[in-house]
Amino acid sequence: MTKNISAAEIKSYNLTLWKLLIGGVILFAIFIIAIGFGLFGTLPSFRDIEHPKSNQATEILTEDKRVLGTYFLQNRSNVTYPEISQNVINALISTEDTRFKEHSGIDFKRTFTIIFYNIVGKKQGASTITQQLALNLFSEEGRQRNFFKRLMQKFQEWIVAVKLERNFTKEEIITMYLNTVDFGNQAYGIKSAARVYFNTTPDQLTVAQAATLVGLQKGITRYSPTRNPERSLARRNTVMSNMVKEGLLTDQQYEEEKSKPLALKFSAATVNDGIAPYFRAVLKNDIKRIFQERSILKADGTPYDLDRDGLKIITTINYDMQVYAEEAQKEAMKVLQAQFIRGWKGRNPFKDKELQIEQGVKRSDRYKALQLEGKSEEEIKTDFNTPTEMSIFTWKGNLDTLMKPIDSVKYYKLLLRNAMMAMDPKTGYVKAWVGGINYEHFKYDQVKMGTRQVGSTAKPFTYSVAIENGYSPCYQVLNEPVTIEVPGSAPWTPKSGGTLPGYITLQKALAFSQNYIAAYLMKQVGPTAVATLAKRMGITSNVPAYPSIALGSFDASVFDMVGAYSVFANKGVWTQPTYILRIEDKNGVVLFSQTPQKHPAMNEDVAYVMTRMLEGVVKNGYGYSLISKYGIKNPVGGKTGTTQNNSDGWFVGISPDLVAGVWTGCEDRAFHFISTREGEGSKTALPIFGGFFKRVYANPKLKVSKADFEAPKNGVSITYDCNQYQQQQTDTTELDKKLGF
Repeated sequence: MTKNISAAEIKSYNLTLWKLLIGGVILFAIFIIAIGFGLFGTLPSFRDIEHPKSNQATEILTEDKRVLGTYFLQNRSNVTYPEISQNVINALISTEDTRFKEHSGIDFKRTFTIIFYNIVGKKQGASTITQQLALNLFSEEGRQRNFFKRLMQKFQEWIVAVKLERNFTKEEIITMYLNTVDFGNQAYGIKSAARVYFNTTPDQLTVAQAATLVGLQKGITRYSPTRNPERSLARRNTVMSNMVKEGLLTDQQYEEEKSKPLALKFSAATVNDGIAPYFRAVLKNDIKRIFQERSILKADGTPYDLDRDGLKIITTINYDMQVYAEEAQKEAMKVLQAQFIRGWKGRNPFKDKELQIEQGVKRSDRYKALQLEGKSEEEIKTDFNTPTEMSIFTWKGNLDTLMKPIDSVKYYKLLLRNAMMAMDPKTGYVKAWVGGINYEHFKYDQVKMGTRQVGSTAKPFTYSVAIENGYSPCYQVLNEPVTIEVPGSAPWTPKSGGTLPGYITLQKALAFSQNYIAAYLMKQVGPTAVATLAKRMGITSNVPAYPSIALGSFDASVFDMVGAYSVFANKGVWTQPTYILRIEDKNGVVLFSQTPQKHPAMNEDVAYVMTRMLEGVVKNGYGYSLISKYGIKNPVGGKTGTTQNNSDGWFVGISPDLVAGVWTGCEDRAFHFISTREGEGSKTALPIFGGFFKRVYANPKLKVSKADFEAPKNGVSITYDCNQYQQQQTDTTELDKKLGF
């Protein structure tokens, strides 16, 4: 039996229904307002929305604004809308939010459609690009996995999305989104992603490349082009298919593009990888020190964080020269290392070296970690003698092997190290910096942080003082042992490795690095004058006023030695080696800039004569292989250096536009080449200089001059032409005749 419902009852039911509906809407509105006031969790303020915070990588740029590397927690660098390819914009909108240009942050039409799809089992996302941006910018925890927490988070996204739409244009929103999104492999933002995956810039991304990167947003692991290339390729084609549906790509273009491979040019974004890692590490510490010393702070009074605050550091490094320096090192060191090992074949390099091995063990990260674990010395010794899996450095790449840690210490003791720096002598700008052979395994910088005995590369300091005191390069000295009395100490008599007999000119003595002649000059001018000149030329380490400094008995850094030799190429003026041009904040405001210091170190005449003498080393002396092997026939001078037992090999070379210094040796001076023939600086350091300069001169874009050193405008008062000098010595003057000479 059915009961008829009266009109009054229908009216009552309708009224109740409307009350429930209106009440629900009001409650929902109150709920949304409460969320907006932060009652269910803090929302970003108007200021936060105007100035959204995100971890932004600090970029290190070369002099020509190419990216040398980054400091980051998240490898993120921002770009502006015009710097993004339209291919990226089209791919993103067609895939993530087709009505992006029409809605005001929330696409209700899509939201309710998605609810229906989810009910029937076709799971799809309902977030607009603006909502995704809200999540990226203002949710530190990321997307919640708990349903109820995620629901609350979704409502918060709605409010923030509407605020974003009110405060920014569509172009600004899509730019902010592309600057904040995670593309995997430590690539945050479209600029980093373009560089990491395709070694390009966002404005140069092709349709296929843009689709690959946008496709990652469905799952950065599942659709990773490095981990899952097949899935990535399929997802890329799906994105391009979406572009066709939205009329942003033609069918013909789609057919052409979908057949192309991924064509990755992948370069992992890690602090260790990339060029100039040693330079970047030194630079970071220097900037921290500069900011602290000068009290350079953010507007809120807090210190800058190089890993988060998106600074731009414009350096003096030349990108191509840096690459050439690293290539030259790798090319030469492979050969040198093989020669070094062959030289020790059939011998025990560790005989009587127990102390050095013990020091190596105690300096190792493994030893320090075991100590922190509370292990006893006996337990640590057992550990170092137990084979374990490890990755060791070789010039053929990292080698995964099973090895006793003590054997790895010995292996590294026999590994040659190397460092190099190049700079413009006129400006002081450092152009290339190679602080070691592999930053991943050996973090210690040997350009500026480390010092080694300089050997015969110090001889030009003594010769310079002699030239300043009236000696000509053509002056002849009998090449015989010299003894110098030292007050309060035993007399000093140097040894000589290979002596040219008889009288020889100072020019020839420097070209063939004759110790007796250097000692003779030291006896004439005194160690105080030489030590004083070395300090004036920028040597910051201790240079004791002792006769042996004529042969380079003191330690100095590659950094200081290159700066010192630049005095010869720069007409006697020392210019501070400089590698920071300026530092800008993320808005382009200059926080720090630097002008190199300069001061006269020697007379211009003396400097010019020394360039001629150093050229003589290359043309007629131990540096001749620069011409014979490397084909460098332009005006280049330099000096080799080899220390006792062939422990250190040096070459510092000069040209009018570029000065470079190279050092090679083992970590411990106790390990060295057996043969001077293989271990002298002309064989261990000069090849890297030669390989570097050969590459530099072959690139006309670098505009490194091949002209000669410029003579003083008023002429040179010192006679350096030996034919002219001999004529002067044999000419008889009118006074000579009157005096009966």
